[in-house]
Amino acid sequence: MSTVFFRHDKPGHPARHRSAASTRLQVLPGPRSDAPPAVEAAGTGEVAGTRQHATLRVLLVCSTGGHLTHLVRLSEWWSQHERSWVTFDKPDARSLLAGERTWWAYHPTTRNLVALVRNFLLAVSVLLRERPDVVVSSGAGVALPFFVVAKALGVRTVYLEVYDRITMPTLTGRLCAPLSDLFLLQWEEQRQAYPKGRVVGRLF
Repeated sequence: MSTVFFRHDKPGHPARHRSAASTRLQVLPGPRSDAPPAVEAAGTGEVAGTRQHATLRVLLVCSTGGHLTHLVRLSEWWSQHERSWVTFDKPDARSLLAGERTWWAYHPTTRNLVALVRNFLLAVSVLLRERPDVVVSSGAGVALPFFVVAKALGVRTVYLEVYDRITMPTLTGRLCAPLSDLFLLQWEEQRQAYPKGRVVGRLF
């Protein structure tokens, strides 16, 4: 698979002098994957300060695996908007996001301070470059630095709690809830942990 890199450095600079963030953006050619109907009732347009039918600049941030699958299944919604992605450079991401504008985040994120710091720096770089209207995430650890930086920059945030945590909240969900302008739930039972969340129904 061919890959196009977009760099910020000047021609002729050796690779060791390039910032880590400057090498993370890639465009992967290929078709998008199919997905079921989007949850238009989620109100991301309202949160972003626009009408729902208006075109938004959306930044979708998530780990790979099930977290990525959650956001991919909203393709009927995000395919109508200008968008970019932040996730891990793994085979499922390269397959599901073929053709999408993608930034590669650092992992592992669990109890890894180095990756956390690098993802905070990446969040600053990506958000300043992409200038999104709204950041949307389904977790996990990579979401936190992007939500913190987004709030600092005045960018709206939407968090979708995952399908398989019905009665017990996720750690990232608990951390991101206070930073979220809109917190979406897939089960009514999840309101016990997130009383201010909006139940939008299941994606699976």
